[in-house]
Amino acid sequence: NLKEPIPKFQHYSGIYPFVESFEETPLLVAVLTYIGYGILTIFGYLRDFLRDWKFEKCHLAREREEQKDFVPLYQDFENFYTRNLYMRIRDNWNRPICSIPGAKMDLVERVTPDYNWTFEHTGNVLKDVINMGSYNYLGFAENTGTCADAASECTVKYGVGVSSTRQEIGNLDKHEELEKLVARFLGVESSMAFGMGFATNSMNIPALTGKGCLILSDELNHASLVLGARLSGSTIRVFKHNNMQSLEKLLRDAIVHGQPRTHRPWKKILVLVEGIYRYSRNLFLAFSLCIQHVFSHLSRNQIFLCKAYAKGG
Repeated sequence: NLKEPIPKFQHYSGIYPFVESFEETPLLVAVLTYIGYGILTIFGYLRDFLRDWKFEKCHLAREREEQKDFVPLYQDFENFYTRNLYMRIRDNWNRPICSIPGAKMDLVERVTPDYNWTFEHTGNVLKDVINMGSYNYLGFAENTGTCADAASECTVKYGVGVSSTRQEIGNLDKHEELEKLVARFLGVESSMAFGMGFATNSMNIPALTGKGCLILSDELNHASLVLGARLSGSTIRVFKHNNMQSLEKLLRDAIVHGQPRTHRPWKKILVLVEGIYRYSRNLFLAFSLCIQHVFSHLSRNQIFLCKAYAKGG
């Protein structure tokens, strides 16, 4: 019960037990999965051997012989996985569409003569296929309805660059209207809107922290958060996914021991999490409980929370 008073600090022995309601993988399923990957890997190395000795045609772009000593463009295993595992099921992704990406959409039918290395369109269309993989969360990509009409009116009045950075066309009344609306929805004093989610994280984290600061990042954070943390020049430490006990331990150590070698206090401690983890689809646990309990006696100006991909992010 979140309304129950939090125990005193000196009697505290850890955050509430870390439990997530994910179904356990049956042992048989796990064993068969590993066996399947093992077989695919063995055959992958065999086919690479055949390609190297010209027994099998290689459809992949390859480095020239005189550039063999250059630094490789791709990691070896990543390239191996793409060639020999992903290529077998590539036809399930990157499907060309010929309609808007709504709840249902039309797909262009295609066939492959060389086991998914290349595709040819048949000219047929698969109608009303259920869309399970689009970023069109709120229906903004529809060509009819309220969103489409409002977008059309704004495009005529403001032009197509209204959603770009304000360095391009300046600050508009629509920008301020959006920020006030978001602030009212979240119940906060003010908000700031950006035109691109990836750039929001990667370009603004360096403005929040720098050298002498500590960033605590969830191990499953999005690449934009990871890039922003690296660009900031801050010290980065990673805690286990959605595990408040792991986060608490890192926070305690950071405050007790301070910076490496000098042991000076960190200028700032920034915690990076996602409100909804977009790939695992699980929610962020109660960070506020950890902060309230462990650091109730510390200055709140020392610790900041950055939450992406949900309300408050």
